[in-house]
Amino acid sequence: MLGYHSKKLVNYCLHHLILLILLLIIAFPLIFALIKSTQTITEIFTYPPKMTIGSALLENYFTVWNDYNLKQYILNTGFIALVITVGKIILSILAAFAFVFYDFSAKNLIFIFVLITLMLPIPVRIVPLFDLMKQLHWGDTFYALIVPFLASATGTFLFRQFFKSFPSNLVDAAKVDGAGPIRFLLQILIPMSLNVIGALAVIEIVYVWNQYLWPLIIISTNSKNVIQVGLNSLIGTADQGTDWGIVMAGAVLALLPPLILFIILQQQIIQGFSLGNEK
Repeated sequence: MLGYHSKKLVNYCLHHLILLILLLIIAFPLIFALIKSTQTITEIFTYPPKMTIGSALLENYFTVWNDYNLKQYILNTGFIALVITVGKIILSILAAFAFVFYDFSAKNLIFIFVLITLMLPIPVRIVPLFDLMKQLHWGDTFYALIVPFLASATGTFLFRQFFKSFPSNLVDAAKVDGAGPIRFLLQILIPMSLNVIGALAVIEIVYVWNQYLWPLIIISTNSKNVIQVGLNSLIGTADQGTDWGIVMAGAVLALLPPLILFIILQQQIIQGFSLGNEK
């Protein structure tokens, strides 16, 4: 028995040691950014590199927040992410509801075309999308950052798969009780879909938060920029130089909102991607 317990203890320690090493490898870039965000430009370029908290902790964060318009970039991105996420969830639920609970001609073919849009990366769509925004006079507006991204093939697919997992007797019972389509959707489907909604919300918010190429092309007014474009503006030209402590402080602040959201909704993400297996 002693040999068995010793072997079990060794396996346990080895398992957790491997996990700890992997955790440190994954977390190192974040730890590095946190440390460098507290250092002056002189401390950053000291050799050998200093991996301790620097002397410019408050200065760097106050500077990037107040002097480099980071607060405005975060507010812009938060507003855009919120509107897109709410819009995508509503449209995805309605589309999935139609695909699952209604019969119409070429339903499966239409759904295939919806899924095909997942294979089109944003760079492929940029030129036609840019021309469309010009024709609508939406250049340099939030409309151009929001409207093209309201429809979601990913969201439609997730909700469709989730709705298909509902037992048919639940639908029949709702019909017997006199529940119409709207009541069935609002009082039964949506309350039972909160985990999927939470999972999709995190996916979409992080997706919007990380957008760079399209906002860089379509927005020309600095006060309307999003956080990723704003972070890029912190990097100076060859003549001006770059204060990497300021850049790292901005990167850390930009990371916090989606990180906090992920921590809060991580349970919903796990349960949401089980697609109804908990029922």
